[in-house]
Amino acid sequence: MAISQEISYRLERLILDGGLAPEQKIPSERQLATRLGVSRAVIREALHELQGRGVIETRHGKGSFVASMVPGSDSVDDQSPLMHLFEGHPRTLYDLLEVREQLEGQAAFLAAKRANSVDRHRITKAFRALEETDPLSNARSDHSFHLRIVEASHNPVLVHVLNSLKNMMLMTVQASVANLNPRQEMRKKIVRQHRQLYEAVIAGKPAAAQKAATAHVRFVSDAMRAMENEGSEVIRMPIPADASSHPSPSRL
Repeated sequence: MAISQEISYRLERLILDGGLAPEQKIPSERQLATRLGVSRAVIREALHELQGRGVIETRHGKGSFVASMVPGSDSVDDQSPLMHLFEGHPRTLYDLLEVREQLEGQAAFLAAKRANSVDRHRITKAFRALEETDPLSNARSDHSFHLRIVEASHNPVLVHVLNSLKNMMLMTVQASVANLNPRQEMRKKIVRQHRQLYEAVIAGKPAAAQKAATAHVRFVSDAMRAMENEGSEVIRMPIPADASSHPSPSRL
């Protein structure tokens, strides 16, 4: 790996780990060269690479800044380059599952309290579709079931936040399906967890719904971490450019 590529990777890690926040100004070439122990020419090349990928942007007369998490109004994609960077980083899978555990737990709690007859019909339809889909290729049905519950929370901010991350959230579901569903015991537990969540929401039991949602996501996260700790390679599923296409597994 070229030195500039190594430096660009280190800067990406700094962004991913929160050392540089979205829209924050990046230190000068001189400061970075001193901090990282390389020449300014190497820093310049690394920043050029990051700029080419859209991870950073240069503002005339102001310097370089980390890209925004939100795509510009003229963007044809629904995600910024920085979001794509987060998608491709191995640790992000577990970061996303932490977010899902908290937000979907709250969404399930609210859905159990607020769901109307239309919501319950949509949730039931999504749950039936999930039951009828091949468990080895049911990521989209799984994701849709969880989204129907989020929508039934009738909290527009919560719905917007999770919808804005829908591709990244789908990535976690794809990973769960690819890694856990082929294992019969894991699959049985996930099926049981989905049913517990469904029944709690439909029955209007907020505490039980929240508990079921958070326990389900935590189980997925813990199970995949355990696989990695045992030396197994966890499959992470990339999001296809065409949302209607089906992704093929890749290992990062």
